[in-house]
Amino acid sequence: MLQLSLPQAMANADTVMASADLLASPGEVIAALVTEEVERWWGSSETYRMTDWTADLRAGGSWRVTVRTADGRRLPADGRFLEIEMPRRIVQTRRYDWDHPTLGRHETTLAYLLKPIAGGTRLTICHGGFAGFPDAAAEHAEGWARVLGWLQGYFGGATSPSPLVG
Repeated sequence: MLQLSLPQAMANADTVMASADLLASPGEVIAALVTEEVERWWGSSETYRMTDWTADLRAGGSWRVTVRTADGRRLPADGRFLEIEMPRRIVQTRRYDWDHPTLGRHETTLAYLLKPIAGGTRLTICHGGFAGFPDAAAEHAEGWARVLGWLQGYFGGATSPSPLVG
């Protein structure tokens, strides 16, 4: 059986890297990340939840989601898919359609990289485009550790993210 470690995340001035081992196949992980399935696991009642997910899952296709905060605010985000190599890799843009406190409406690029491992999948996230926004990079590293903890929990693994590394 796969021995799960807690999700890890770190940031430098431009890029966030995060990873987690998951008790699911690469195809199951991709589905959880880029289909309406994301609404089942991404978030918590204490933080925020993903709602209204839509996606045209092809290179050049767009995606959109609404983040509903614990206090009831609705914060939209969107982007487009740049590359799709199922079930190994997806690259997409990401932009908040509201004034994020540390990032504003600056567009970033997010890559999901999936590698089959014994008993599951290693998901690595490379989230770039934070040059000039070091506070946003640090905040997003912490966020990715939390999100990967939720995803591990969804697939029946550990649920507490590790502290920020780096």
